[in-house]
Amino acid sequence: MKLRTKKTLAKRIKISASGKLMRYKITGGHLRVKLASGRKHRNARQQPLNTTTVKNYRRALPGS
Repeated sequence: MKLRTKKTLAKRIKISASGKLMRYKITGGHLRVKLASGRKHRNARQQPLNTTTVKNYRRALPGS
C-alpha cells in the first residue's frame, strides 16, 4: 500500500537544507497592530521543531 503525505502538515512544516523540520510561530494571522515590532519580527522567522514531535511528523511526511 502506498504511503500518503498528510497535506495539512506539508503546508505547515518546511524542511531545511540540513534536514531539520521548521515551523512558523503562531500569531501570524490578524490583530498584529498591538504587538511590538521586535516581537513581530521574531515571530516571522521559522523555528526548528522540538525533538519530541519530529518522529511523528516524519512518519506523516513520507516523502521527506
